Amino acid sequence: MKQHAPATERNREPIREVLERELPAAGTILEIASGTGEHAVHFARAFPALTWQPSDPDPTARASISAWRDEAGLPNLAAPLALDVTAPWPIERADAIVCINMVHISPWESALALFAGAGALLPPGALLYLYGPYRFDGVTAASNEDFDRSLRARDPRWGVRDVRELTAAAGEHGLVLRGAVAMPANNHSLLYRRA
Repeated sequence: MKQHAPATERNREPIREVLERELPAAGTILEIASGTGEHAVHFARAFPALTWQPSDPDPTARASISAWRDEAGLPNLAAPLALDVTAPWPIERADAIVCINMVHISPWESALALFAGAGALLPPGALLYLYGPYRFDGVTAASNEDFDRSLRARDPRWGVRDVRELTAAAGEHGLVLRGAVAMPANNHSLLYRRA
């Protein structure tokens, strides 16, 4: 049941370094679109004072998350939730939200739903962390342009999003961009906070 995503091994430590500076000292961290579950295990192990709550809309992904979770045996790693950002969220509170590599491989409506859900769920000052490839005022790396073309060929609703458009959409739900951190392989961490 365990799935493996090679990118996870490459990006988990750079992401952890950013999260270490940005996450609260205690509380529940909701991970949206947890995929294989490898990030969830890594971050639950790295932040033992936090409860890590993985989620994914895909049953196959949730089975993989459960398999990784069972193997790791970490007391602060919760069972995965069936969470589709475009439907009612099955969680009542979180102290931060982490979403890695979802916004570009889902329709724009999913990004809008992510911001709406985060705006409703997060307390004031709490973090919404996004990771992935982005455009900044229409500009991105050549490798991201190639990636964007391949994404749109698979599904015309997908694609590398512009931070300006994301930030405008986030602002409608009380989320303010507080920073962008350059990451390996032309990715960025976007740090939104609930106003």
